Formats: sequence, structure tokens, C-alpha cells
Amino acid sequence: QVRLVQSGGGLVQPGGSLRLSCAASGLTFKIHTMDWNRQAPGNQRELVARIDSRGSTNYTDSVKGRFIISRDNARNMVYLQMNNVKPEDAGVYFCSVNRAGEVYWGQGTQVIVSS
Repeated sequence: QVRLVQSGGGLVQPGGSLRLSCAASGLTFKIHTMDWNRQAPGNQRELVARIDSRGSTNYTDSVKGRFIISRDNARNMVYLQMNNVKPEDAGVYFCSVNRAGEVYWGQGTQVIVSS
């Protein structure tokens, strides 16, 4: 079965950097678009970044120029490099994949932005 296991996250100071990782298994990773999403307290889960099978990327406006999504198809990994982190970036981050119409989620990783 599809499994997404996240690592990284934690406490970061405003202006700092953090990298999130997501290890995928149970699917042909290289052909799937991978997403990073986040959910801030009291807010709905939102799509933050997306990378397709060719490596093309898309970002929500609030993180453009600061976050970088990347993938390593040899390791079945997707990453989210978070730079110049802002307080509004705080929340729980989830990697996800849509396979044959079913969305699979990682377990979530909390990002706390505080000085």
C-alpha cells in the first residue's frame, strides 16, 4: 500500500530555514505528482507546493521565492526547503500524492516559527 513518511520540521526562528522530507513507498514514485500542504491553526489545509513527474514546480503565492520543492526519484523522496521562514508559515505540513483518484497523506510535521 502507499505510504508517505515525513521527517524534519520543528522550531525555526523567523528568517531561518528548515527542510522537510517525505519518503514514499508502495507506488511508482517517479510518475506521480507530489504535493506539500499545510494547515495552520483554525485554517483549512492548503496546497503549498507541487512538483510533477518532470520536475516542474508550482507554489502558492505566499511562499514563492522562499520555498523550494524538489524530488529524488532514485530515493523516492520529496523535499520542501523552507527559507526566510515567516510566522505565517507555521502549521502542520503534509506531503501527499494522488494515485488513481485516491489521495494519500503523510503523517504531518509541525513547523513552529518563533524567536
